[in-house]
Order: sequence, then structure tokens, then C-alpha cells
Amino acid sequence: MKHFKNTIFVRFFSTSILMFQFSIISTFIFAQEPPPRPIRVTVTAQQLTFGAFTHGAVGGTVTVTPTGVRSSTGDVILLGLGYPFYPTLYEIIAAPGTVVSILNGPDAILNGSNGGSITLTIGTSDPPSPFVTTVPNPNLIYIGGTITIGNSAANPPGAYTGTYDVTFVQE
Repeated sequence: MKHFKNTIFVRFFSTSILMFQFSIISTFIFAQEPPPRPIRVTVTAQQLTFGAFTHGAVGGTVTVTPTGVRSSTGDVILLGLGYPFYPTLYEIIAAPGTVVSILNGPDAILNGSNGGSITLTIGTSDPPSPFVTTVPNPNLIYIGGTITIGNSAANPPGAYTGTYDVTFVQE
């Protein structure tokens, strides 16, 4: 918090008596406190997951949006089978009014439990980047993604796992 004091001196003169009057006017200006450095980012138990699907000779993509909508292209068929799908959920804790930008890392390679690999491209966020933190904390940020699947020989059935980079920049 910065405190500024403005002082004004005013002089009044009379023909018969000399008078001095003194006035002080103080103005308080408050600025936003600097946010904590660094902001605190935590990943909850909700990781980016694409659920169950199958594909044929062509392959295609599976996309999960930040709002949790799943879709596919090519000959990929989305299956229920009790396997959930959802975007990654991040919790951002920062002073209200902090501007945060999200930078997606490069595409990631996910390796299969039975061989093969698929490419993951990190998607957009909800709320969109950049965003301003609000009260109450934590601020919930959802990020989706798209996986690109090859043909059935290149991507046999199994679990595909890997890591990807997302950077939160406090501005």
C-alpha cells in the first residue's frame, strides 16, 4: 500500500488584519497488493483421460474439450464400458485480480502397454487463457486435448500413458 500526502497552503489577507489559514488535505491511494510469488498450482485427481474407444485400419483422433465433451474422427468408435473421460483439472490459488496465461508444451508421446505410441496435443482451457483470478480461491481451470491414433497395427489395444507440459505464467 502506498500512502501519498498532498499539502495545500492557503493564505488569506485582510486590509486590517493579517490572517493565515493552513489546510492539509490527505489523499490515500490504494493499489492492489502484489500477488504471492509464485502462484500456487495444484493438479487434482482429475487427469486428462480419453476413455475407451476402438479403431480400425485408418485410425483418427479422440478429443476431450475443456467442458468435458468427447468426440472422434476417422474410424475411431467411442465406447462407454465404464471408462471415464474428462479434461485435466487444475486449481490455481493466487491473489484476486492476478492475470494468468497458459502456455501449452509441445505434443507428447503416449506409450502403449502392448506396444505402439500415440501423439497427444494439449487443447484449450476453460476459462480461456489469459484469465484473471477471482474470489473465492481456488480458481478451477480445465484443459482438454486431442490424441492422434494410427491404424490397428501401429496402435494395438491397451492403456496408453505419458506426461505433458503446461505452464502457468503469472503476469
